[in-house]
Amino acid sequence: MQNILVEGRINSDADVLKALINIERGDPIFAFDPKDAKSLIERIAWVKEAHVERRLPGTIYIGLVERKPVALWQNKKKIRVIDSEGVTLTDRRIEPFKDLIILVGESAPQHAPDLLAFLAVEPLINDKIEAAIWIGERRWDLKLKNGIKVKLPENDMGLALRRLAKAQAEDGLLEKDLIVVDMREADRITVRTRPGAVKEYKAGLKGNNI
Repeated sequence: MQNILVEGRINSDADVLKALINIERGDPIFAFDPKDAKSLIERIAWVKEAHVERRLPGTIYIGLVERKPVALWQNKKKIRVIDSEGVTLTDRRIEPFKDLIILVGESAPQHAPDLLAFLAVEPLINDKIEAAIWIGERRWDLKLKNGIKVKLPENDMGLALRRLAKAQAEDGLLEKDLIVVDMREADRITVRTRPGAVKEYKAGLKGNNI
């Protein structure tokens, strides 16, 4: 064997990968088993899929499809990087991922895919979120970077986010001096201002036609 060609590696540890391949320059290429190597490489948390083959006369080819980090999961005083399926990728050297949304709650990763998918199509909201807290094993609260808390409903979360995005686009709702924006009722948005007053936000809302 003369060369090892790796494509698709971004976050997988190169040293771990090399150790799993377990072949050195000059070793017989036919002593290397691509099937065994593939099985071992796919145990790396970052690796979703691996393609491994011998390329004669002397190259080992490894093509990686890595999992994409989409959120930080905070639970029991520990922070982990997870992907869109809730798979834990790493709990070390998380500094490069510090700008990702933080998910809080023991079972938050299992419920995150729907939330992340809905947020991805609402950039006016997504860009403002610092954290999402899984509440009572049934719904999410969003903590915005400016300190506002948004209470999402148990059902129709996507519709609630669409209504919120519309209110933000038309009236800059999330730029106002608010503490809480409650989206749990389908026909209204209830807000709490910083002095503590609670009122319904009406501007731009027309019943359920939002």
